[in-house]
Amino acid sequence: MVIFLVVGFVAQSQSLSDIQNLKVDDLSDAQIEQLIKRAESNGLTTNQLTALARERGMPALEAGKLSKRISELQMSVGSQGEGQSGSGSRTVNGFQEEDMFDSIRRSDPYFDLTLKQKKIFGYKLFHNRELNFNPSLNIPTPMSYVIGSGDQLLLDVYGSSQQSYDLDVSPEGRVFIPNVGPVQVGGSSIEAATARIKTALGRIYSGLNGANPNTFIQLRLGNIRSIKVSMVGELTKPGTYTLPSFATVFNGLYAAGGPNENGAFRKIQVYRDSRLVATVDIYEFLAKGVQSANITLQDNDVVIVPPVETRVEISGPVRREGLFEVKAGESLEELYVYTGGFTSIAYRDRVTVRRIENNQRKVVDVPSDEFASFSLKDGDEILIGEALDRFSNRVQVTGSVTRPGEYSLDESGLTVKGLVEKAQGLKPEAFSTRATLYRTSADLTLAAEPLDLKGILSGSVQDVALKNEDLLFVPSRYDIQEEYYVKISGEINYPGTYPFASEMTVGDLILRSGGMLESATNSSIEIARRVRDGSSGKIAEIQTLTIDPNLELTAEEKNSPLQPFDHVFIRRSPGFEREQLVSIRGEVTYPGDFAIASANERISDVVKRAGGITQYAYPKGASLIRRTVYYKGQTEEEIRAQSLKEILYNLDPETNRNSNEAEQLLYDRIDKKIAQNELEKYKREKAEQKRRLFDISPAFDTLRQDSTITSMRMKEQDFVGIDLGYILQHPGSEEDLILLEGDVIQIPKELQTVRMVGEVLLPTTTRFSKNSSLKNYISKAGGFTEVARRGKTYVVYANGDAKRTHNFLGINFYPELEPGAEIVVPRKPIKNRMGAGTWIGIASSLATVAILVQTIVNNSK
Repeated sequence: MVIFLVVGFVAQSQSLSDIQNLKVDDLSDAQIEQLIKRAESNGLTTNQLTALARERGMPALEAGKLSKRISELQMSVGSQGEGQSGSGSRTVNGFQEEDMFDSIRRSDPYFDLTLKQKKIFGYKLFHNRELNFNPSLNIPTPMSYVIGSGDQLLLDVYGSSQQSYDLDVSPEGRVFIPNVGPVQVGGSSIEAATARIKTALGRIYSGLNGANPNTFIQLRLGNIRSIKVSMVGELTKPGTYTLPSFATVFNGLYAAGGPNENGAFRKIQVYRDSRLVATVDIYEFLAKGVQSANITLQDNDVVIVPPVETRVEISGPVRREGLFEVKAGESLEELYVYTGGFTSIAYRDRVTVRRIENNQRKVVDVPSDEFASFSLKDGDEILIGEALDRFSNRVQVTGSVTRPGEYSLDESGLTVKGLVEKAQGLKPEAFSTRATLYRTSADLTLAAEPLDLKGILSGSVQDVALKNEDLLFVPSRYDIQEEYYVKISGEINYPGTYPFASEMTVGDLILRSGGMLESATNSSIEIARRVRDGSSGKIAEIQTLTIDPNLELTAEEKNSPLQPFDHVFIRRSPGFEREQLVSIRGEVTYPGDFAIASANERISDVVKRAGGITQYAYPKGASLIRRTVYYKGQTEEEIRAQSLKEILYNLDPETNRNSNEAEQLLYDRIDKKIAQNELEKYKREKAEQKRRLFDISPAFDTLRQDSTITSMRMKEQDFVGIDLGYILQHPGSEEDLILLEGDVIQIPKELQTVRMVGEVLLPTTTRFSKNSSLKNYISKAGGFTEVARRGKTYVVYANGDAKRTHNFLGINFYPELEPGAEIVVPRKPIKNRMGAGTWIGIASSLATVAILVQTIVNNSK
């Protein structure tokens, strides 16, 4: 199938016996396009196409070229077709089938040419769709135009007499003028025909003749005739063409598609009446604009394009690479006119010519002084080399100099000191004690020479003369030392790492990090300093410092400047405590949030502050909700940020009253702080995401996988059962718990119901009755289900406490009930019974073991 795909579509343009002879370079982009479409219509992808071609005998090199050409075309389509909306056409491999190559056709005027055709100099001239050789008909009538049968002549008589004539040239070459008769003009130029007609008209217009004529004539062309020209030889479309009589040789060549791959471009012959009248050289037109031989064609002219005799290929750094036709006796120097000359990187002293002589290939070296005399032969390949990527007089300086870069090495020489002066001296941070001079040895290996740059610049050390390709490296003292920094953490607005500055104190670092928080203490500030001598066993030196609360510079602070890599810890003030809130809900006189007044404030104290319980309260049903260690509340930083946002909202002039200048300044400060906090928060979140990505605890993962463990052990709040009645009667007792931040005390109204859930037939809520037992309530719910685990029934009371069922001698003793209680009946665990297949498997295994044992016993005997 692939043979039909590849060979079938190129058969019209090439003579191919089989796929082994296919040359991908001879295929145009249009033919590659047709191949892709045919392959896709047969259900083949491009990869499958090249694989099949390889299996059917296509050489690996050609298969690789085919794959590359297909990829380049599809990539061009993809890049040029982006953003184009799809029409109703079918999509193939991500491209629209109908217009997948339209963008390439529009952008490349030579889309239909093969690679070889594009390389032939002059070939594109007659295949450029943007170029048109049609003759212009809007020009003055040329005096040299030869009149022929079919032309229309416009004759104007003006002056003392006025008359106009439209004259058609007859097949015999005559025009008929009224009152004058026929006049022979065929084969004459416009100038000669004008003289003849003037003589004929002089018989009726006396003012035309004489020394002082007063009547004049003008002869112009009207409609021009068509001529037939035979275009033969090595042309793309040879044949006989009908052209306007103004047509030149180039017009005929353009109509015939120009010379083909084997046609000559420099020896196009024009025959007229079996005589050679002109030889056209297209290269003269392309390179020099000369078209003196581009004569006007006449009827029955024959234009012959002979086969090319000598064609050479030139490649390398020239302005125009490709295949060039050479006339006999032309030299390399003349050929360079058509290539546009050497490029700036060309090696001009010598070229290499590959040539076929005596049925074998050979290489000829042509020096530059023989370019004008070296004659070229058909098939020569001219290879032009490139200049060496080396400098002959370059030295470089890098590092801490004012103007690093490349400098020229003059014939008078240059030294290290002179090079530094050329670079306008050293930078202030330059490490001048030592520099390195890198040199290229004779064997092109790198050598390094240390220099005392400070001594060279001061004159105390002998200067060093530079050589070609020397590189002087002047380091910066910052390049050879660790970047200095200090850190601050604790009760500070923006903890973190900051650049170290000489003579920096703790107060300077506090100002740099946004100042201390209200909770910070100005005393007992710790400074952790690196220990440079580890033999003592110390890890860090700890220094304690007290600074002025108003950050005024004290003698103690001034005498204790920070050193690089110090870590400053700002401690929390011992007497500072942020307010802690608890909440009381339900049947109290004043429900709501209350601030904890002291560290030992208890439930009874808050109930008393809330005005005590109401007459409708149910103390036995009271409960305490307390946060667990997994509670994720707002951090102090988040609380501060929330407070700032609330202040900002209340100061916003768009949502509140107009503010004065002080409020506006406060608004701007808070807005800036919030933006800084958001940036710091974003940085921390990114760092935490990265840490979680690369540092995951397996135990934590296992815990997370068990939903039951997760829900039971990692919940953020728990119910704590309390006896509020006893607490109110005995304040300060063990039952009267000390409150913690976030505690919620719930005191419900008197409850009158009992709820049944779990494995009962009708889970429901019923009225509480003092005389009813747990079994009575189960009966009201329709009784236990078949899968109910009766012995594990338990009761959850309104205050959060729970009691289970006790069993003694097979008798279940159910817990007592109170208003608001909930009866929970759990389900029996599901047991997987073994099927017949499992039992058969076990029996087979036992039988195998028995046989094995018997075999061992028999062998032992």
